[in-house]
Amino acid sequence: MTNNESPGHPTLHPELPVSHPTPPPIEGPGPLDGIRVIELSHEFGAFAGKLLADSGADVIVVEPPGGAEVRQRGATAAGATAEVVAAGEANLTWWADNTGKRSITLDLDESAGAEAFKELVATADVVLESDDQGRLAVLGVDHNDLMPLNPDLVWASITPYGRSGPSAGDQMTDLTMLAGGGPMWSCGYDDHTIPPVRGGGNQGMRITGNYAMMAILTALFARAEHGGQHIDLNMHAAANVTTEFASYTWLAAQLTVQRQAGRHAAPEPTNSTQTRCADGRYLNTGVPPRTPREFDALQEWMIELGLVEKFDLFSLLAFGADYELMTLELIATDPMVGEVFQAGRDAIAFISQNLSAHEMFVGLQTRGIVAGVVWSPDEVMQDPHFIERGYPTPIHHEQIGRDVVFAGAPIRLTGSPMRVRNRAPMVGEHTAEILAELGL
Repeated sequence: MTNNESPGHPTLHPELPVSHPTPPPIEGPGPLDGIRVIELSHEFGAFAGKLLADSGADVIVVEPPGGAEVRQRGATAAGATAEVVAAGEANLTWWADNTGKRSITLDLDESAGAEAFKELVATADVVLESDDQGRLAVLGVDHNDLMPLNPDLVWASITPYGRSGPSAGDQMTDLTMLAGGGPMWSCGYDDHTIPPVRGGGNQGMRITGNYAMMAILTALFARAEHGGQHIDLNMHAAANVTTEFASYTWLAAQLTVQRQAGRHAAPEPTNSTQTRCADGRYLNTGVPPRTPREFDALQEWMIELGLVEKFDLFSLLAFGADYELMTLELIATDPMVGEVFQAGRDAIAFISQNLSAHEMFVGLQTRGIVAGVVWSPDEVMQDPHFIERGYPTPIHHEQIGRDVVFAGAPIRLTGSPMRVRNRAPMVGEHTAEILAELGL
């Protein structure tokens, strides 16, 4: 199998016009270079810690003796020995969420461990934790105990329902977060006898991580004016404000959206936006032509491809020039506009029967018409745009003796690069190093 092939699919089409060439990644410190983050290891806050580490912060993840619990759950890397797996050094969730961090093992239940943690916090700019059961307060190392000793400290608590309120302390998983918070209602199929679908890959925790990152950066920026702050992040609320139209449609219009396969949840059913291309892949067409320029471009493309005589609705496309913009209201109320609009959608579906998904994507995008290929995870990393941007990032893991490709940083800063800097740490890998830095 070549680099551009994937199981069950023909070769990808690597040709991609580059209208805005981007410079190669540069070496140098990241935008958060000089910021120290102490992260008490927990799956709720791990992705936020990763974003901070990829941004150049010195993120020290504090694990209990024997390693974080998440190391023993979920999938492990192919080729890892039983010993490496048992030690928690081949866990893919740990690898993905902890790139660029340093690891120290501390037993906070012991006085020596608690004192070392206090010393660490004294050197920190940020503390990141997910204690929803009050354990840190019992141990005397919560934000109320330690923030007075470090007035500029930003302390971020990421918990299921926030640190206060009637649900504080209730438990949550990524599954229940997406269900109770609302996003799952909008995900699934047109057939509502089929239950809603949860997005995989711990999407809820990634929502949380992004909000935590924004809050931490805001608090760091505000330190000069306000000093340190305690950030109390409610994961349930973070999920709810990430429901696209659902929450606001209800709040503004008292209407309930309904899930639809491959398109936005909406109060009323909308037309399908996905079409199957000649190579078997699917293309999400987004919004079909609605302006004269877009209809002209679509007609010209069909002429270039020699498909005019084969498409019965071609003559309808010319009427697209009669409307400055086909608004959704106009499409719904004017039968003629609805017919022309549907002809544009049908034309895209017809062209897709003759071209690969990638050819469709490039052809539509270069003509100013929104579209996106439905790539499989392995195909995403072969996408020529992702490659040109330097997104796939190989990291060597000596635990299994080979490189592993990671998803890179989605943001490019020209003067202070954000990037995956090195692999996730092994259990307590940097304990001696960090204690020496503290003089312990």
